[in-house]
Order: sequence, then structure tokens, then C-alpha cells
Amino acid sequence: MKLNERVVVDSFIMTRYTMAILPHLSMGKCYSKVIEEDGEYIVKKRPLDIIERSCDYYGASLKGRKQGTKAILGITHKAPIAVEPKNEIYVFPTTSPNDAHCVWISHMHVIKYEHSHREKTIVYLKNNKKICLDVSCHSFVNQLYRTAQLRTTLSERMEARERKMQYLFRMDKPEDLEKFQRIKKQHDHELQDEA
Repeated sequence: MKLNERVVVDSFIMTRYTMAILPHLSMGKCYSKVIEEDGEYIVKKRPLDIIERSCDYYGASLKGRKQGTKAILGITHKAPIAVEPKNEIYVFPTTSPNDAHCVWISHMHVIKYEHSHREKTIVYLKNNKKICLDVSCHSFVNQLYRTAQLRTTLSERMEARERKMQYLFRMDKPEDLEKFQRIKKQHDHELQDEA
């Protein structure tokens, strides 16, 4: 089905090619306009519903992802979300996620941004698309940096875990196995302390 030359779909799961999810009013209902690298779609779901369903699809609840952000950064208000860290799907809301005007931006697709008149921000995305957000540049930059911090921290943790797990596959001698078990035990304690 098409609406104003855009493909309309019933549901949608974010991928690494999803750049932004904006609220879209149509026929008195709040839908979403999804901007992908290769085009735009109208989805018959609210933006928050798409974020929630995408988190579920990748094996974690939105509530769990929010708790993870709180544990890592101490942020609860307008928290960035690691929808799927392995594929670098990190998004952030421009306002409170429950606000009808909230736009979700994929961190990896922001090329640049600039202040616009009346406390608005123009955001340039990877495919030469630009969107005008009804949010101050200061607020946008704050959200962008918070998401970068979350992305960097999780990336470093995943890499450290990978390095530690490589010991498992290199163990020829009993002392290597003992060393691995000590490291794993220490890492498991660190994870429990962070939770």
C-alpha cells in the first residue's frame, strides 16, 4: 500500500540501515515515518512501538536496555538505547520517548548538525538527507554525546570480553586453564558488581 508515494507497512524492525524514526500523523492516527538508507516508509506503529519491538527482536526488552543505560551511564531521562550493540544499532530520543513529537535518531548515521532558527536543529544524515528537529542544538548535542559514550563503553566491554574468551581456545597447558578460570571468575564478579 502507498500513502503519498511512500510504502506503508504494518510493522518494522530496525537494522543498521535505519537512520531515523519520526512521528507521522495520518488519518488521525500516530504512525511513524522511517528513514532508511534506501528510502522512506510509513509504519502503522508509533516510533516508541518500533523501538520496543526492535529491542525484543534482538533479544532484549526496551526496559532492560534502559536499565543497561542507567547501569553504564547513570542516565534515566531521554536515555540512549543500545538496540543491538553487535550491529551498532544505537538510537537516542530527541525528547521524552512518551512525547508525541519524539524523534529517534540512529547515532551512526549522523554526519553533521547545525543550529536553525527558533531553537531548532538541522541534522544531516549519511544519505544526504536532512531533517529539521524541533529541539535546541544544545539538547541535540547532549543526546549525541551521551549515545557516543554508551556506544564506546559497550564496544570496549565487548572487545575485552572477546579477548578474555580467546584464552579458552589457546589453552594447551593446565596453567593456561587455571589462568583463564581466574580471569573469567574476576570478570564475572565485575559484571555482578555493575548490575
